[in-house]
Amino acid sequence: MALLELLAGSPALFVILTVLFGLMIGSFLNVVVYRLPLMMQREWRAQCAELLDQPIPDDAPRLSLWGPRSQCPRCHHQIGAAENIPLFSYIRQRGRCAHCGAAIGVQYPLVEAASGLLAGIVAWKFGFGWPAAAALLFTWILLAASVIDLRHQLLPDDLTLPLLWLGLLAALCGLGTDLRGAVIGAMVGYLSLWLVYQGFRLLTGKEGMGHGDFKLLAALGAWTGWQYLVTIVLLSSLVGAICGLALILLRGRARGAPLPFGPFLAAAGWIALLWGETIDRAYLDWLGF
Repeated sequence: MALLELLAGSPALFVILTVLFGLMIGSFLNVVVYRLPLMMQREWRAQCAELLDQPIPDDAPRLSLWGPRSQCPRCHHQIGAAENIPLFSYIRQRGRCAHCGAAIGVQYPLVEAASGLLAGIVAWKFGFGWPAAAALLFTWILLAASVIDLRHQLLPDDLTLPLLWLGLLAALCGLGTDLRGAVIGAMVGYLSLWLVYQGFRLLTGKEGMGHGDFKLLAALGAWTGWQYLVTIVLLSSLVGAICGLALILLRGRARGAPLPFGPFLAAAGWIALLWGETIDRAYLDWLGF
């Protein structure tokens, strides 16, 4: 109780501890980003083998988010606790495996740093309490889903669907939007992108986006309410268009090359949760309402 009272009475201390905790969560998010797609691929192969009445492949070691311990993909050296300190271990080892010297991807410290930084912003915005705890969970799930989508162009149901249900639960508990707004937000969020997807497919014969985007926007609608869906879609579309154009001009990316939309939706949803009311108010003031 004394610690809780100390955190409630010292916003600076709460932000600092949340940043440090966010760095540790970022280390776990790297595990999620790496292992969850592999686990899904193995599950798909097993399902295909079952449908084809073939032996289920069982040549790969068992893998989950909780085990076995992380290891170097090159030399299979198991990473000890001293080698797994967020950011510090990467800097101390100069971005290389301590055993074989293989380069460690820059994604790992970036995800840890992003997790800590975003957690600190949430702690500063909401202060100590349950709204901050809910927003932190929202933030970390969005971060993991975004990185997976960037790497694999895939938004796993294992992340988007729990995020949707957690948003409805948060609304039921009085955190964030009201329950009615959350339910309508989830419905409208899903249907709006589904209709865009169907219309684009009818006009072009191509699929313009993945089904995971529908579920992600539904989850964002559950957390923010239907009132901010237009803000989320406009902001994510604008940033996505700018990034896509920049990739074409600066890196020679092919115009028809797919660009994952999930990270832009996630970023816009996160901004809407924290500053949606401020953004909408500024926009209405600019229009003169």
